Amino acid sequence: MRIRPIAEGDLDELQALARETGVGFTSLPDNREFLAAKIATAISAFEERTPVDQRLYFFVLEDETQGKLAGCCAIEGQVGREVPFYHYRLGTLAHSSVQLDLHRTIDTLFLSSDHTGDAEVASLFLRPEYRGRDRRHERNGALLSMMRWLFMAEFRDRFPEKVLAEMRGVFDEHGKSPFWHCLGSHFFPLDFDEADRLTGLGQKSFIGELMPKFPIYTPFLSEEARACIGQVHEQTRPALAMLKQEGLRWEGYIDIFDGGPTVEAYIDDVRGVRLSRRCRVEVAEAPAVSARPRWLAATTGMAGFRAAWVGRGPDEAGVIALSPQEAARLEVGAGDTLRILDTEEEA
Repeated sequence: MRIRPIAEGDLDELQALARETGVGFTSLPDNREFLAAKIATAISAFEERTPVDQRLYFFVLEDETQGKLAGCCAIEGQVGREVPFYHYRLGTLAHSSVQLDLHRTIDTLFLSSDHTGDAEVASLFLRPEYRGRDRRHERNGALLSMMRWLFMAEFRDRFPEKVLAEMRGVFDEHGKSPFWHCLGSHFFPLDFDEADRLTGLGQKSFIGELMPKFPIYTPFLSEEARACIGQVHEQTRPALAMLKQEGLRWEGYIDIFDGGPTVEAYIDDVRGVRLSRRCRVEVAEAPAVSARPRWLAATTGMAGFRAAWVGRGPDEAGVIALSPQEAARLEVGAGDTLRILDTEEEA
């Protein structure tokens, strides 16, 4: 299993992934023309033909034995520069009456564009058959999630100070969002799927045009809707746990459609960015192999970027011994440089 940049020939497989993502996965709509444009945009970003603030770095997880894509993930260089990027910000308003000696605090939701200009890690999806049910696939999700920190560390000057991740919110057993039903449905003459589709296609101007500009008092929402605020979809819990381990935290921002949390951090504070380091490659026929992969390795070239698990870390001299198979998977040779991360190293 290895990570590489998406290529033109991946369109059919990418559309197949998009069809499997399910409701609420806004960033990967099942629209062939849109996905083809996304691939073209990503190729331009990896070739550095696009302005830094407009770059989309889109990666795929490739199963070399099956010759198919097992999943995908992405990094948006900066959000909100071309199309407004909206959230609700959870706040508090205090009310008091001196005459009655009463004091109340009320939770509120404010329409916000506070994250304009931040980077975003997005579009992480792993096909069900590649999730951690056996030893071969147990770390595929971690590979998809954590390789982005190595990429951002290696090309740190291409990214701003902060990074965020939007988490998919709660849906009931019928695939409906209680938060949307109670709030968004009253302001948009659309059902959730259509609003979600338009947002995924980048058509977001209707949000600012139709949503109320005044704070929304959360006690006016139903109990079911309030329970969704800052909570995640069941399938999103592993991804959220990994992001929290890297240092991303919820600071009170939620998705305006499903109420899912947005977590964030300063990029230089993210564990995988801080602890990753460069080392030099040697190729050996039979290097010692760890019982469980814990070292993540990534190449240092933009267009030819590759990432995969390797069976050991570097020695005291900063040299890492790769097997011929590992070197071929990463497309490196003796004397080349890798960026590596010990994923179990204490922060």
